[in-house]
Amino acid sequence: MPRTALRMDAVLVQAVIAGALSFAHLHDLAAAAGQDGWKAWAYPVSVDLLLVAAWRRLRSDGPSRLAWCWFLIALIASLGANVATAGLLDLSNVPAWLRILVAAWPALAFMGGTLLVHSPADRSSTAPAPAVPDPEPVPDVESARGPAADPAPDPVDSADAAPALPPADPAPAPPPAVPVPAALVDHARKVAADHEHRTGARIDTDTLRIRLGVPPHLADAIAAQLA
Repeated sequence: MPRTALRMDAVLVQAVIAGALSFAHLHDLAAAAGQDGWKAWAYPVSVDLLLVAAWRRLRSDGPSRLAWCWFLIALIASLGANVATAGLLDLSNVPAWLRILVAAWPALAFMGGTLLVHSPADRSSTAPAPAVPDPEPVPDVESARGPAADPAPDPVDSADAAPALPPADPAPAPPPAVPVPAALVDHARKVAADHEHRTGARIDTDTLRIRLGVPPHLADAIAAQLA
């Protein structure tokens, strides 16, 4: 038999034994505190359900002060019953404060379960998104070059009676390259990868500009580097 199967069977047996003993101790304590009949059997179910609900909230939403608070309350109730029924407490003469706690437990457990189910998740421990650096100013290449000099007119042959054609306009200069910080490009790659993972399609320039919060010309330069 594989070792993994043996380990899982041992853990399952331990869980059944611990659950049965804790269930019996909670029932005995509730019965000694005046909760007889079916009410004494309902107390172990209430404690275990609150413990499971708090643990599930911790597993699904991460660390939360609300979930940890109710998890510790249910754990103390379970461990307290185990210790109290181990001979440290006279079950034939339960003190009044313990009777009050046992009688108030249903309302406390109901409030805890309601808060665990309907309260929003605590995202205070989530790391904030990295700040996008401000785009660097684009240098004005045209102003740095100065005014373009007019080309010299072609010499006109005196024998040619036709007038000389005007010189053609110079070709427009290509748009200056927009410098993009390396950190912004890395962040844009993460945003594009997350968009493609969620939607199955590559991110377009407008969506990238909105997600990064940058001007259109800077978004075009980033999209060109991501292509």
